[in-house]
Amino acid sequence: MMKYIFVTGGVVSGLGKGITAASLGRLLKARGLKVAAQKLDLYINVDPGTMSPYQHGEVYVTEDGAETDLDLGHYERFIDEDLNKYSNLTTGKVYWNVLNKERRGEYLGTTVQVIPHITNEIKEFVYSVGKKTGADVVITEIGGTIGDIESQPFIEAVRQISLEVGRENSLFIHVTLVPYLKGSEEHKSKPTQHSVKELQSMGINPDIIVLRCDQPLERSIFQKIALFCNVKQDCVIENITLPNLYEAPLMLEKANFSAVVCRELGLNAPEPELCEWQEMVERINLARSRCVEIALVGKYVGLHDAYLSVAEALHHAGYYHNVHVNIRWIDSEQLAPDTVEASLGAVDGIIVPGGFGSRGISGMLLAVRYAREKGIPYFGICLGMQIAVIDFARNVAGLLDADSGEFDEQCPHKVIDFMPGQSDDIDKGGTLRLGAYPCAIRSGTLMESCYSAQTISERHRHRYEFNNDYRQILTECGLVLSGLSPDGKLVETIELPNHPFFLGVQYHPEFKSRPNKPHPLFKGFIRAAMQRSGKTDRK
Repeated sequence: MMKYIFVTGGVVSGLGKGITAASLGRLLKARGLKVAAQKLDLYINVDPGTMSPYQHGEVYVTEDGAETDLDLGHYERFIDEDLNKYSNLTTGKVYWNVLNKERRGEYLGTTVQVIPHITNEIKEFVYSVGKKTGADVVITEIGGTIGDIESQPFIEAVRQISLEVGRENSLFIHVTLVPYLKGSEEHKSKPTQHSVKELQSMGINPDIIVLRCDQPLERSIFQKIALFCNVKQDCVIENITLPNLYEAPLMLEKANFSAVVCRELGLNAPEPELCEWQEMVERINLARSRCVEIALVGKYVGLHDAYLSVAEALHHAGYYHNVHVNIRWIDSEQLAPDTVEASLGAVDGIIVPGGFGSRGISGMLLAVRYAREKGIPYFGICLGMQIAVIDFARNVAGLLDADSGEFDEQCPHKVIDFMPGQSDDIDKGGTLRLGAYPCAIRSGTLMESCYSAQTISERHRHRYEFNNDYRQILTECGLVLSGLSPDGKLVETIELPNHPFFLGVQYHPEFKSRPNKPHPLFKGFIRAAMQRSGKTDRK
C-alpha cells in the first residue's frame, strides 16, 4: 500500500518545512524506498509564473514544463528525482479546474461547494503524483501556517485522505518554532502547544513534531511537548538551524527521524545508506579554506531567493572543486560606467541569470562587455545569453542599435525577438517555452568540452529567442553558435573562442544541478574562475 506523509507548519512561516520534507525524502530514498514529493500552495495564482520574484522568489521549472514553487527545487536537489506537473498545486489551480468542470456540466447540475468538490480536486491531485511515479511514499508539504484561512480546504482534504487510506498508511508531521527567551534564559513550548491545538481542532493529530530552534533543546522540552501534544517522546524531533542546509538530513537522522517514520508507517526498510551524502558534507566543510568570488549581476538581488537555484548550482560546483564560492550580489540597476571597475574588477567570474523586462538591462550590458573585454569568465543564463548577444551585436558586429524586441519593439536590429509562429498578442501567463527540450552540440566547442556529449536535454523558461536573421553577420564577426535545436531552427547556446570562458545558454541549467552531482556548465565556469584566481583545480 502506498504511504502518504503530510508536512504542516505552525507558529510562523519560514521554519523550513520544505527542507524538512526534502531531508526526509533523502533519508527514505537512502533506505531503498521510491519517494515522490509535492507542495500544496495556498495563493490564488494558478501558478507562480506571473508572480514577482520579490514576492515569491524564483519560479522552479520541472521536466514537463510546470512552473512551480521554489521548494520543489529543494526536493529535487535532496531526493534527486525529477518532479512533474503533479508536484505543485495552488488554490488558483484547484478553483480553475473545478470551475471549468462546472462549466462543462461534469457535476450534473449539483451545487458546487468547498466540500466535496474543492476537497475532491485536492485529493485527486495528491493521489495522482503517486500513481504517476509509482512511489512507495508520497511526501506532501502544505504551504502556509496552521490557522491561515486559505489552508482550511487543504487541511480538510488531507484529513479525508488519511481516513480513506487508513491511519496505518498516512502520517502527519508538524514543524513548529520553539523560541528562546534571553530574559528568562529558557526555551518556550507554549507556541508549539497552541499550534498543535489549532491543528487538532481541524481533525488532525500530528504523529511527529519537528521543533525548529537555534540552540539545542533541554530534555524537559521534549517531555513537555510529548505529554501536552499527545505524541510519543521519540516522535518529538529537534531541528537546529545549521550553517549548511545539506547537513539537515544527517542531523535529523541522528534523532532517528527516518526510523521513527518507518516504524509509524509500518515500513520494513534497511538502514539508510548515507556515506555519499556524508562525504559530500565533509567536502563542503573542507572547501571553506579556499575561495573564488563570483559576481551575480541581476535585477532581483534584493531577495536572494529570486536566484536560489543559480546560487545553489554555483555552490555545488564549488563543492566539487573543493573551493568556497563567495557570491557578490550586484544590482544591475546600480551598475554604471563609472562603477563597473570598482564592482567587477576583483571578481573571478561574472554570471548574469534569467529575468524579464527592460529594468536593469543597461547594467547587465556593462557587465557582459566588461567580462568580454577583460577576459573574465562569463556565464549567461537565459536573459544573460540574450544580453551577451546584444552586446556582441552592438560592440563587435557594429550594429549599434541592436536590442531585444522585449525591450524596444521599434529598434532597427532586433537580434532577440519572437520567432515565426510566435505572437505577442497573447496573455503573459502560460505562454513561455517551458520544460525540457533537446539541444545538439557543435563539435570542438566549449559546450562539448563541458558536457562531453553531442546531444543534451535542458529545461527552458523564456519567451524570446535569438533572431535567425542575424546568424550570418554575427557568426562572421566571431560569435560561435555552439548549440542548436535538433532541427537547427533555434539557437540554444552561444560562445566566444579565444576567451577563458564565455558562454551563454538559452535554457536554465541550474535546475538540474545537485549537491553531489553538480551541473557540467557550472563546473566548467567555476574551474575557469579558479584558474583566473590562481586556485588549484580539483585533481
